[in-house]
Amino acid sequence: MLRVAMIPVFVAALYMRQPWSRYAAAAVFALAGATDYADGYIARSRGLITDFGKFMDPLADKLLVFAAMLWFVETGDMPAWAALIVIAREFAVTALRLLAASAGRVIAAARSGKVKTAGTMLCLTAMLAINLPAWANFCCVAVITVTTVVSGLEIFIKNSDILSRDIMLNPASPDSQMLSRDDRPPRASRKETVKRDKSPPR
Repeated sequence: MLRVAMIPVFVAALYMRQPWSRYAAAAVFALAGATDYADGYIARSRGLITDFGKFMDPLADKLLVFAAMLWFVETGDMPAWAALIVIAREFAVTALRLLAASAGRVIAAARSGKVKTAGTMLCLTAMLAINLPAWANFCCVAVITVTTVVSGLEIFIKNSDILSRDIMLNPASPDSQMLSRDDRPPRASRKETVKRDKSPPR
């Protein structure tokens, strides 16, 4: 919840348009990133992991990153297509995780995803706190975009079977027990049932 509350503070600092506003926003952004790791460590070590935390933790991270990227698009420090790639990747991976969860499967975070998260947070913090030259700004955007694409491809390649019909019709899944009308065996007519009931025993 702390990171969620820090998002409007971060955005407000960006739009103050004061000489110190970007430094303040960078400090809030870095602090939010630090609390992400601290919250995760405390929750795992003390067994305080909840469903609400599983939902809000990644959501807060995404909203924080999206807010920074959209501001950079507005200021011209990041091309819109780069931000679109990041946003599209997050939506696609979230949809894949939901699809896997409906089949009783959990997609663990890949190493490339952790590299992507760390690289994105560091690059965005640097872009906020330092008046980077054009070439350094381009490098930061390239790191964010490349790690985003690579991590997304890794997740989809490793879990491509989830998109197949075989996984979705797994017998362990509740959905697999819901057969369509075409898949159900035909019912015997009433005449055939009566005929079998009246047939003499052998």
